[in-house]
Amino acid sequence: MSLNKVYINNTSSFLPNDPVSNDEMETYLGMINGNPSKSKAIVLRNNGIKQRFYALDKNGKPTHTNAQMTALSVRKLFEKDPEQMKRLELLSCGTSSPDQMMPSHGVMTHGWLPEIDAVEVVSPAGVCCAGMHAFKYAYLAIKSGDKKNAVATGSERFSASLLSNVFEDEAHKLSELKSDPYIGFEKEFLRWMLSDGASAFYMSDKPNENGLSLSVDWVDGISYANELEACMYMGCEKQKDGTLKSYLDFTQEELIAHSVLSIKQDVKLLGKNIVIQGGKKLREIFDDRKLDINEVDYFLPHMSSDFFRSKIFDELIVKGIGIPYEKWFFNLPTVGNVGASSVYLMVDELFHSGKLKKGNKILLLVPESSRFSYMYSMLTVC
Repeated sequence: MSLNKVYINNTSSFLPNDPVSNDEMETYLGMINGNPSKSKAIVLRNNGIKQRFYALDKNGKPTHTNAQMTALSVRKLFEKDPEQMKRLELLSCGTSSPDQMMPSHGVMTHGWLPEIDAVEVVSPAGVCCAGMHAFKYAYLAIKSGDKKNAVATGSERFSASLLSNVFEDEAHKLSELKSDPYIGFEKEFLRWMLSDGASAFYMSDKPNENGLSLSVDWVDGISYANELEACMYMGCEKQKDGTLKSYLDFTQEELIAHSVLSIKQDVKLLGKNIVIQGGKKLREIFDDRKLDINEVDYFLPHMSSDFFRSKIFDELIVKGIGIPYEKWFFNLPTVGNVGASSVYLMVDELFHSGKLKKGNKILLLVPESSRFSYMYSMLTVC
């Protein structure tokens, strides 16, 4: 049985409202206890983000749901041929911030797209890797011949979790922030980094007749949850033994008192493992697939903060797969960290940049700190 080739034929993005500058962030998110943040400037200096997007107005009121943004990015794929939507065979939607626990994010997105007929829908969960899991499901469905085409999406609406009323009243350790940037990766850090948006790929078993396509050469993933405990979590509380206590096991009063519904990060685990584990698996992939790092023309690493750029660069050199900065392509400063959508947003910007030439190879790297999972893929311009 021969396997199909798989191509990305089009990409799109939807970023809500106008970009929000660093100075405007608290206008949208609010101030904790009415006071300006003391750690904001330090965190922003480390993460290198200049602007981001929120599905909020300046009063902190929502303007879009996650599913709505995702649907808008999908609809944008078919602007030139809306009838093509009726021939779609699979909708694969990844996010870590669904609008509700049930129904799934994918079917809610489908509900905003009446142009699409009855169709298979899948909703991978996770954090930053969720979008890549959606991508791999679509890739495998087409490669196996089960589907001829599919749309894969990555999206987030983090802003609802970043509003001031979600956070506890807690002191900020400025001296520790200055001496150890990792300490900023707490709840306060996430307020100044996470962003909203959605992006989509249209994929099929045939390349475009006119214009460029991206051939999906392979998609690999790995989890180190067997070795490492949870690092980033929400809807639970981390216990002294490293286990997580579910929000279901708290009283209503405890949910508020412990700020259980806010996003939290175990900064010690993050700093020790996130870069090293990601480089380890990438080295294994290049060895197993007998790949040459010198053939990579563009490297698209998803980074939660610019703080990690030099760390990734150095670790790849240590692993013998160094990639010079001139081959790196990322848009963290202009769109922020959009979690499961970030790698889609990078591919979308590069795809429509006019820079690509046939034969170019594009390496994707997506780390996920929640319990140390990673996704990788190679695309070839054709």
